[in-house]
Amino acid sequence: MLRRGGKGEAADGFYQIRSDCTHKVPETKFKIKIGKTLSVRKWHAAFTREGCLDIASVLNRIQKGGVHPTIRGEVWEFLLGCFDPGSTFDEREQIRQKRRIQYALWKEECKDMDSHVGSSKIITAPIITEDGMPIKDPLVLLEATSDQRTTQGSSSSSGNDNEVDKSVNCVVDKQIIEWKLLLHQIGLDVLRTDRSMVFYENKENLTKLWDILAVYAWIDKEIGYCQGMSDLCSPMIVLLNDEADAFWCFERCTQQSVGVENQLQHLASIIQVLDPKLHDHLETLGGGDYLFAFRMFMVLFRRELSFGDSLYLWEMMWALEYDPDIFSAYEHIGAATGVTPGYKPKVKSMRQFGKYERDNMKNGASDNDGPVPISVFLVASVLKENSAKLLQEARGIDDVIRILNDVNGNLDAKKACAVALKLHRKYLKKLYIIRQGKHILISSAGADT
Repeated sequence: MLRRGGKGEAADGFYQIRSDCTHKVPETKFKIKIGKTLSVRKWHAAFTREGCLDIASVLNRIQKGGVHPTIRGEVWEFLLGCFDPGSTFDEREQIRQKRRIQYALWKEECKDMDSHVGSSKIITAPIITEDGMPIKDPLVLLEATSDQRTTQGSSSSSGNDNEVDKSVNCVVDKQIIEWKLLLHQIGLDVLRTDRSMVFYENKENLTKLWDILAVYAWIDKEIGYCQGMSDLCSPMIVLLNDEADAFWCFERCTQQSVGVENQLQHLASIIQVLDPKLHDHLETLGGGDYLFAFRMFMVLFRRELSFGDSLYLWEMMWALEYDPDIFSAYEHIGAATGVTPGYKPKVKSMRQFGKYERDNMKNGASDNDGPVPISVFLVASVLKENSAKLLQEARGIDDVIRILNDVNGNLDAKKACAVALKLHRKYLKKLYIIRQGKHILISSAGADT
């Protein structure tokens, strides 16, 4: 029985690991704690009879102890801006149904261009050349339709040719060619994603992941598909049973992320202010662009933490930087949800914002691209924690990567968030002092003239 203030209940059982992989994955540090973790009871109690959510009480709980695994999916839909906390049960159901219809239409559109979409198959080899010509190498076709290998063997492949020919007709549309060229890369990444989990022993879950990424690559042509997206999408598949619901959570997750290049630039600026000695050392080693931190940003610490701990870290991040207008902001952008934009946000209480966002608002911390994401301060916290070791042992970029790789499996999500908040406040204070100094210099120069 759990006791208030006790050590808490382990959450490993909610995300089962294959018996042959238990020694390969980090131990989960996240514990379900009474009085801290957002429980099923507290979650249900946070809704009014009509379905409006008291987001302030929910954020407070999440920031203290995360979310109980059994309600993570539905909580994340709010944290990611899929739904407005002020909406009713009926309004959310209408939005959900419209989004499911929209996703089905997009998926059908993709299926018309390539019959593997929605077919319970995954493409793992190129099916088209850059000039739109189909690749008819039988080995490639057999790899692209792996189910046929097991049922018909590798003898006469006339059945395979007929099936695959539907999706490899000569293509002239450049956008379709670019999309088709991504499909096998998505497949290769999907087959490498979270393979230690029992969940992905079910091929249906793998194909669901591939379908979502293939559809997303088509509808968001500006981003398309980048390596690491499968790591971001996988938890959505695990937490949400409906494929369309998982798609929309993933879509909002990608919307929340600013470009990795911007985050690397922010990181360089922050370390230069908070730890100039470390920044100078990294520049001397040729790491002033901070590209060694690229993976942390790309997959949001998925490789540094166990599956359960990475989910805990994500929900802590989203709760800390939560903005209650996130839903209306996305709808105004026009994310093709089938929902008519025009929602007018009401004046919000400061309690409805996450701690990190409140600090930004109080200090006016924002640049032309908006406030710096908390993920940047999380990476900064890792560098600060390892500053002494990096200064003493790193004699090249390979050493920097090696030292940071040692963090894998040893990162404490809650501690990292606490340190990130402290660094954020420290950075804002130092920026204020720097700006005040510049203001005094400008004022003095004006007086002299």
